[in-house]
Amino acid sequence: MTTPIDDHWLRIAGVGKQFGAFTALQEIDLDVRKGEFVCLLGPSGCGKTTLLRIIAGLEKQDGGTILMGSRDIGRLPPAQRNYGIVFQSYALFPNLTVAQNIGYALRTGRTEKNRRVDELLDLVGLTGTEDRYPAQLSGGQQQRVALARALATSPSLLLLDEPLSALDAKVRERLRQELRNLQRKLGITTIMVTHDQDEAMEIADTVVVMSQGRIEQRGSAEQIYRNPASRFVADFVGRANWLPLQRGSDGHAMLSGLPLDMTLAAEQATLFCRPEDVRIETRWHAGSTSMMAVVDAVEFHRGIRRATLSLCVDRGLSIFADVGPNDTGYDSLEAGRRVPLTLLPDKVRLFTRPCQ
Repeated sequence: MTTPIDDHWLRIAGVGKQFGAFTALQEIDLDVRKGEFVCLLGPSGCGKTTLLRIIAGLEKQDGGTILMGSRDIGRLPPAQRNYGIVFQSYALFPNLTVAQNIGYALRTGRTEKNRRVDELLDLVGLTGTEDRYPAQLSGGQQQRVALARALATSPSLLLLDEPLSALDAKVRERLRQELRNLQRKLGITTIMVTHDQDEAMEIADTVVVMSQGRIEQRGSAEQIYRNPASRFVADFVGRANWLPLQRGSDGHAMLSGLPLDMTLAAEQATLFCRPEDVRIETRWHAGSTSMMAVVDAVEFHRGIRRATLSLCVDRGLSIFADVGPNDTGYDSLEAGRRVPLTLLPDKVRLFTRPCQ
């Protein structure tokens, strides 16, 4: 059964933060629905961790409000905000057993505490490890213990500060799915900080892309990827082609002197498209807007051929193409070979100003 999602359960309005002359957050407005999994995504220094710490009460905001339900928690101490938190470093007590770490914050009788610890160990798949110490566990197991401890008091909100970044790639990939499944099972509202775009795009209901203390865009993974609100988002999330265009005398867009199947209002613009939206043709069609290109390099990546090509009329202009085995032109992608390519007009986007 899916947990119902309510609008505006956690409301962040006008939150700002200065560290001396440095502006870490600029008037942040963000609504989080009950049961939603939100990822704060962005490069180092963008403000995502500062925002998480302000929500947790570990950092004081300079202005703005934070409402959880009908409660204003923005000025409350951390202990009164009803959240669990998991850090990148696990932050387990090395001198306490797994069971003692998980039950540390529980203020119940021994029988009830043991029952709750056993329940959480089963939940995170660590039954039988209760008497071990953190040093006797793998990194992935330690992170599960940290997660169980964060959930021990049944908090209303789960905060995750890059919880998987210290793990190796395979363990991280497995745990991100386990984390997502657990969050769905519990229906707990979750906010996770990450700089890993694959992680955010794979598990979040809503991705919030941040840059220089501002929210650039929020939306589903597909919305962020397919319809970026700014050039920063388009460039930060996923791989992209950025191609300079000029307007021809007939108003059509020109790429290195070659006409494209689109008009251009401005004298100059930059064309943006994803590598999977570059179509490799099996043969040249007279009168088409295909362009001849040279295959400079090909890599095999998770079932697709990832090619770097350059236009025959402008070898200094690189174009990236991701082509699957069922796509046209897949077998033509061999280094040194000439192939026709087409930029699909309904898949491209024009940016007319560098600052967009």
